[in-house]
Amino acid sequence: MKVVARFSFPHEAHIAKASLEAAGIESVIADEHTINAQWLYSDAIGGVRLMVTEPDQQEAIAILATDFSTAVEQGTALSDEIRCPHCGDHHYKPFTKGKRPAFVVFLLLGFPLFYYQHGYQCQSCGEFFKSDDE
Repeated sequence: MKVVARFSFPHEAHIAKASLEAAGIESVIADEHTINAQWLYSDAIGGVRLMVTEPDQQEAIAILATDFSTAVEQGTALSDEIRCPHCGDHHYKPFTKGKRPAFVVFLLLGFPLFYYQHGYQCQSCGEFFKSDDE
């Protein structure tokens, strides 16, 4: 087994391992439990190691070096098909209705009393709405 990447935290290694598994490359995470038990040892022992077999080493390094951020941005773009039911505009942003009062009550009482809803807020008229998909 050859080390293809080192990480400070185990969750970072698991994200990279998932990328390799999606490409069909078997991998192993080493020193994960040591770092979970005593995270201050991370730099001392070289961090959490992601290891693959020697034949897969170059392909794994290439996959881990690839920047997928543009694909993520394109994949999460809000659809222009959704329109505000109040004014018909398609300029909106994700919004959580009732989050602030629920948080304040939680701080004061120690338990949530209000509920909140996920949806969208129109940037033109300020109307809160949910999409038809939900």
